[in-house]
Order: sequence, then structure tokens, then C-alpha cells
Amino acid sequence: MTLFPRLAAMTHRIDELLKIMRRLRDPEKGCPWDRGQDFSTIAPYTIEEAYEVADAIERGDLADLKDELGDLLFQVVFHARMAEEAGAFGFEDVVDAIVEKMLRRHPHVFGGAGCQDQQALREAWEAEKQRERAGRNQHSALDGVARTLPALARGQKLQKRAARVGFDWPDADTCLPKVEEELSELRQAMAQRDEKALAHEAGDLLLAVSNLVRLLGLDPEQVLRQANDRFENRFRIMETQLREKGVNDFRSLDLETWENAWQQAKAVAAERGDE
Repeated sequence: MTLFPRLAAMTHRIDELLKIMRRLRDPEKGCPWDRGQDFSTIAPYTIEEAYEVADAIERGDLADLKDELGDLLFQVVFHARMAEEAGAFGFEDVVDAIVEKMLRRHPHVFGGAGCQDQQALREAWEAEKQRERAGRNQHSALDGVARTLPALARGQKLQKRAARVGFDWPDADTCLPKVEEELSELRQAMAQRDEKALAHEAGDLLLAVSNLVRLLGLDPEQVLRQANDRFENRFRIMETQLREKGVNDFRSLDLETWENAWQQAKAVAAERGDE
């Protein structure tokens, strides 16, 4: 009994949001800032809002998550409005496209294909995505991996795509010598003081380590985020300890003093259970 009134109210609010966007982009009565934007200038805000959604989830703040999801939805509406102005597509087309895609990619739910195990579901999902890429004339295993992804996340995705067609190490143990090889090549570039080679070999080393982490069954992006958090926590502890000892000019400290302070901070973090 309450479904249809709620649906009507939701539809009304979506219509209201679309009207707000149209007004903001109105050539005469709109907001000068909103009118002056295009896809390329709005894209960084879209990425930022997606990160803020992820941040709210990581913090377990559901109230903030609600707000951030709204901000992300507004980004979708913004892009759809600009596309509509260009005569390409509108918000309704975006909704239609994702509805059709979800129905197409879930035949085991909506198509009467029956329930399958997780491995079969992943294989069917990837097969459908491959058919979609082929329909867009994308035939490489690496097609469709966005260049704007963060470098570590993009590297992981490229490696996973290559692995699906057999280009992969059997396991982490066989990949480890590749990491050691790339480290050796970086050392050579450092000895030669070749800036171009340094950038080349440093990138190869990062990619090799990322691949090793993937083969260990871990998410490179996640483990680096955790390492960042540990570093930040330990460094803040170290700063506090040094100031308590009367040290204010950190740049005057030698390497040995820094190392001792760092080890003490690590011990404090471990005692607190922050690790």
C-alpha cells in the first residue's frame, strides 16, 4: 500500500534534482560557475566525490555516506545534463543503459539461467563484459581499462586482464625473482645516474611489486593504503615524542637519531595496538 506513494515521492525528488541542474546551467538565469563547466573540468570533481564516498565507507560514517552519495549522484546528473545539451543523451538514457546492463549481466537472477557457484558467476560476468567490449570494437584483453585510474589500481587491473588470457606467473614464488631483477636494474640506473633510465626502472619495479602482491592474493591498493596509515600514525607518534624531549628543529637531526626515534614510535604503536 505504501510502495506507490513512496515511488511517486522519489520520482518527484529526482525530477526536482534534474530541474535544479537545468536551472544551474540555464544560459541566462543559471549559475556562472556551473554554466562555465564542461566534461573535462567536471571530471576531477566526479573522481573526488567517488573517493569521498569510499572514505565515508572506510570510516563507517553512514550519515556522511548518505551525503557523499548525494554528491556523487549530482555529478551523474551534471554530466547527463551537459550531454543532453550536446544532443548526445540525457539522464533517462543513463538510467536505461544501466538497467539493461544489469539485467543482461545477471541472467542467473533475471533470465531464468539458474543459480551458479561463485566461480561460474565470475566467468559468466567476464564473458558478458567481453561481448560488450567486442560490440564496441574493443578486442584487446586490455581494452576498456581507464587511463584515468590511479596508477597502482590501473596496473593491477591491467595485470588481471593479462592473466585472464594466460600471461601471468604461476604463483608469487616464481614472480619474486622478477622483482629482484627490476631492483637490480634500478640499482644500475642509479649507478649510471641516468635520469631517464631511473624513471623507467623505478616504474618497472613498482609494477613488478604490484604484480607480486596480487599473486599473494592481496589488493595492492589496499595494502598500500594500510601502509600509508601505519606510516602516518608512527610519524605523528615520533613527532610527539621528539617534541616532549625538547626537539623543535627536526631538520637538525642526524640519520641515527631519526632511526632510533622511528623504532621507538613503532614500539609505541605496537603497544597501543595501532598496527
